Amino acid sequence: MQAINRTKYFLYYLKELDYNKFSKFLNYTCKLTGKSKFNIILDMINSTYKYNVGIMDYFQFRFFEKNDLEREKWVGTGYKYEFDLKTNPKHTRSILENKLEFYEVYKDFIFHPFCKLEDIKNKNSEADAVLTNKTGKMVLKDSLGQCGYDVEIVKTSDYTLESLASYMSSKGYDMAESFIQQHDHINKISSTGLNTVRMFTVINNTGGVDLIGARLRVSVNSHVDNLASGNIACPVDLNTGKINGPGIYSDITKEDVTHHPVTNVQLIGFQIPMWDKVIELTKKIALAHPENRGVGWDIAITNDGIDFIEGNHNWCKTLWQLPVKKGMKDILDKYN
Repeated sequence: MQAINRTKYFLYYLKELDYNKFSKFLNYTCKLTGKSKFNIILDMINSTYKYNVGIMDYFQFRFFEKNDLEREKWVGTGYKYEFDLKTNPKHTRSILENKLEFYEVYKDFIFHPFCKLEDIKNKNSEADAVLTNKTGKMVLKDSLGQCGYDVEIVKTSDYTLESLASYMSSKGYDMAESFIQQHDHINKISSTGLNTVRMFTVINNTGGVDLIGARLRVSVNSHVDNLASGNIACPVDLNTGKINGPGIYSDITKEDVTHHPVTNVQLIGFQIPMWDKVIELTKKIALAHPENRGVGWDIAITNDGIDFIEGNHNWCKTLWQLPVKKGMKDILDKYN
C-alpha cells in the first residue's frame, strides 16, 4: 500500500511541477556537485519513495548534500499531507481553507474590516467599512487562494461600491478587506508588503497547545510575503520574539541574508513587537476550535495590537524547516 500511495504522490508531483524551476534547480545542483543530471534525477526519484518527500523538496532540503540519516529527519510533502489528514480532518478543515469562513468563525481575533462580494453588491455596512477604511487601500482576494496568489491591493478612492463589485466579479475575487498598516518597527524592515509572523501550533494529547515554531516572513519588493513569491523568511526565538538566524529564500540558488536585501536593516537580533501578546493570543485561537489540531497562523502586528490574517491547515513544512536549517520530523512524530 505504501508503494502505491507514494506512486500516486509522485504522479501528483509531476503534474504540479514547475518545470522551469525544476530545470533551474537541477542545473544548479549538477554544477555544484559535479554529478550528472541522470544521477541526480535517479537519486531524486529514489528519495521521493524512500523518504516520502516531493520532487522540489529534494532540492530545497538539499538532499544532494545529505546522507541517509540526515534525509530521514526531514518532513516532506507526502509525510506532511498524511499528517494534515490526521490532525485536520477534511470534515473540519473548511474553516481554515476558506478565508471568509475563517473570518466569521474567528471574528474575535480579527480587527480589520472585511466583507464578501455579496456585501458589496448589497451595499451594506460591512462593505462601507472596507471602502472607507482609514488606510485608503483595500485588499481583494479569492477566499480559497493560497501562497499569496490571487491577491491585489487597490486604492479605495478609485472605486465606488458599484464599480468595485463589477471589478471583483471580472477578476474572480469574492472578498475584500481593509489594508493592514503594520507596526512602525516592522515596517522598517520592508514597507512593500505586510510582513507577517507565522506561528505553528499543535494541540497535544492532553488538550494543551504546543508552540512548535515561529517565523517572520519578510517581503522583498513584493506586496505579499510568501516564500513561494520570492521573499525571505527568518527564524524567531519563541521565548524572546527575536530573529535568531539569517533570512532564507526557497530558491536554492540564492544565498542567505543577514540584512534585508533592499532596506539593509539587520535581521538577526530584530525584536518583534508585542511578543508576549502574540504568544497569548496564538494559544487562545488554537484552542478556539481544537478539532483542527495542527495549524499555521498568519499574524499581523500593528501599532494598535495583534490581528490574525488566516489559519493554514496545510501549513508549509518548507517555511517551518528551512529557516532553522534542519529536518524536524521527530517533532511531528510525537503527534501521530
